[in-house]
Amino acid sequence: MQYFVEPFTANIIAGQGAGVAAQQLSQLINQRAQEGWEYLRLESVSTIVTTPANSGCMGIGATPASSVQVEVYMAVFRQG
Repeated sequence: MQYFVEPFTANIIAGQGAGVAAQQLSQLINQRAQEGWEYLRLESVSTIVTTPANSGCMGIGATPASSVQVEVYMAVFRQG
């Protein structure tokens, strides 16, 4: 069995609703199905994004390093 994981983020305009997001996920699933991949599930993965410190110019505009935790979504497929 072989697995393939691809990031998925729906891109909708305010007011379009969940139906548009579902349509985008369907398109991804159908595209991968044509390539022989079977859709399994959508996983939520927690990750930490770190912005490095910036020393600025002679200390002017310096910023400390910062980290933020974000959720990313991964579509999981299998083959074989």
